Amino acid sequence: MEVLIIYGTLVNVIAFFLYGIDKWKARKDLRRIPERVLLEIAVIGGSVGAYVGMHLFRHKTRKVKFSVGVPIIFFIQIGILLYIYH
Repeated sequence: MEVLIIYGTLVNVIAFFLYGIDKWKARKDLRRIPERVLLEIAVIGGSVGAYVGMHLFRHKTRKVKFSVGVPIIFFIQIGILLYIYH
């Protein structure tokens, strides 16, 4: 259980910072983090960090695959966790 908490915390912090870094890179017209990577970090457990990063940095909120996709990923992950622990 402790490992799962540590993993979840780390992957969400990383997701949060990836969204912030990508927004910064977008403003500076630098090479961006691929959308695939941003979505994959959400899929591997960083959906909360991705969602918070999206809204705090106002990044990718207009793209449907993010504004709809990240919350769907979150609810799927909650469903999986509930299934495993019940």
